Amino acid sequence: MTRINHRITLARRPTGLPDREDFAFVETPVAPLAEGEMLVRNRVLAMDAAIRGFLDDRPSYLPPVAIGEVVRGMMLGEVVESRAAGFAPGDIVRALAGWEDYSILTADALGMEKLDIADRDQMSLQMGTLGPSGLTAYVGLFAIGQIKAGDVVAISAAAGAVGNVAGQIARLTGCRTIAIAGGADKGALCRDLGFDAVIDYRAPGALSDKIAQAAPEGVDVYFDNVGGEILDTMLPQMRDFGRIVVCGMIANYNNADDQYPIRNLWQLLVKRATMRGFLTYDHPEYLGEAQSRIGEWVRTGALRPLENISHGLSATPDAFIRLMQGRTTGKTVVCLDPADA
Repeated sequence: MTRINHRITLARRPTGLPDREDFAFVETPVAPLAEGEMLVRNRVLAMDAAIRGFLDDRPSYLPPVAIGEVVRGMMLGEVVESRAAGFAPGDIVRALAGWEDYSILTADALGMEKLDIADRDQMSLQMGTLGPSGLTAYVGLFAIGQIKAGDVVAISAAAGAVGNVAGQIARLTGCRTIAIAGGADKGALCRDLGFDAVIDYRAPGALSDKIAQAAPEGVDVYFDNVGGEILDTMLPQMRDFGRIVVCGMIANYNNADDQYPIRNLWQLLVKRATMRGFLTYDHPEYLGEAQSRIGEWVRTGALRPLENISHGLSATPDAFIRLMQGRTTGKTVVCLDPADA
């Protein structure tokens, strides 16, 4: 019997915030496997702000999603058929795939990993704290930020998928941690996660004054998930030889044609600071260490996973839209099987 694949494709390119009408639901038969391919039943889809960039028709580190093409994102799934060496039915894999029930992948798919998951009741965590979000936080802090005990570390979007993990890892490393988040609820969450200081950028008052009050001697490492005005404000607040970790720029994703002008870039020279972007899988030498340490922190309760879960493929566009509206905290995932929650 031919399998039917339910898929979410790009119906039109979003203008500003994405809308449900930007996406279409389609059904297609699953194609037979070629040599070197595996058929994966997707179990958990990760909602990431980077997906918004793939929906625009402009160059990025990956080609844009074409109109009519399945929307791509990171997924966790189970191999159901395989003609790929080293992969067998029942294997759990994580890779860049699509918003769909089934994906046909090869062993060299971007981000492809075969995972040994002892507790399959917690598979969603493998897409957040124990997966790409945690790995990204760890690589950004250590490979790019070069954090060490005693550093002052500020993190934007600190209640988000990567930001909350980065803050907890920095605290566990002996750093003073400063959360930058929007709204009282997110601020309260950051305090509960153990941040030493919390800045609500939406509250009355100049953001520069709030940062100076939280870090009167400046910031050693700024983990930037936002870009825009917050990045511009942070530049003069850096200590000499500070490090800016460019992880994401969500402030610009919905308005890529009218981005906030960065006026304080010259502060990189004044502070002799560095500012560097990165992709997690460009640093494979850190991944094993990151997986081990984060797993142990979670196991002992030293690091608290934070996620919000939606269920069913049909819930995916709304989950993504909430993420891009700034309405979510922690890692936003969609479970395609209720048992994965």
